[in-house]
Amino acid sequence: MAVELIRQEEFAVLTLNRPEALNALNAQTIGEISDAIDQAASMDVRALIITGAGDKAFCAGADVKEMVGISLIEKKRKAERGQACFAKLDALRVPSVALVNGYAFGGGLELALAATFRLATPKASVGLPEVKLGLMPGYGGTQRLPRVVGEARALEMIMTGRSVRAEEALSIGLVNRIVDHENRLAEALAFAREFSGFSLVSLSYIREAVKRAQSVPLNEGLKMEAEISTLAFQSRDAAEGIAAFIDKRPAQFTDS
Repeated sequence: MAVELIRQEEFAVLTLNRPEALNALNAQTIGEISDAIDQAASMDVRALIITGAGDKAFCAGADVKEMVGISLIEKKRKAERGQACFAKLDALRVPSVALVNGYAFGGGLELALAATFRLATPKASVGLPEVKLGLMPGYGGTQRLPRVVGEARALEMIMTGRSVRAEEALSIGLVNRIVDHENRLAEALAFAREFSGFSLVSLSYIREAVKRAQSVPLNEGLKMEAEISTLAFQSRDAAEGIAAFIDKRPAQFTDS
């Protein structure tokens, strides 16, 4: 199997398991990632952690050899399959954390960009180098990277194909934190625990509102926020959270 999915405590951990190929994405791997995300969605977990096997790479990108000799129609279908797979991650009911433990190039970075959060070890190096092959990103890089780092920085990275190391990725907001390489999974789980104890209903509404903020004018976004926050107020978890605050006790959320 090119992908492994296990439960670890209250979390699901998805590992790209092709270390001999730097966890590169081929058609089989894309399919297995898609299936694993579906499986994670059905599990009683609080978050999904995604990482790569070995010490060298999170995911080195698409398998270039698969692109040789295929028709334009099949190339478009491959891009659409990759986009659909990563869209599942973007829309997953629980938050996700991409743990970038080495190279994350091309499709590898695009996979990480579809996650809710990104953590990187000091060994991480990320980029969208497709321009060096006379190509461009096709799994969502031109759409998600500008939403994370801004248009100017995204254009620079995509049009020069240059990679950035962990410290620069942190400084431009591409990753949320840098974690110790040797203890990376433990630190990723600790990071997930910072939000996993809250209501999944509330977390879902927050993610939806923030995502919509990137595509609508401020006045429309504020109207939408008022509507979504009203829905959140009607949940059982909201009633429990307010009652717990008044009673000065920890809230017992039920994700309802």
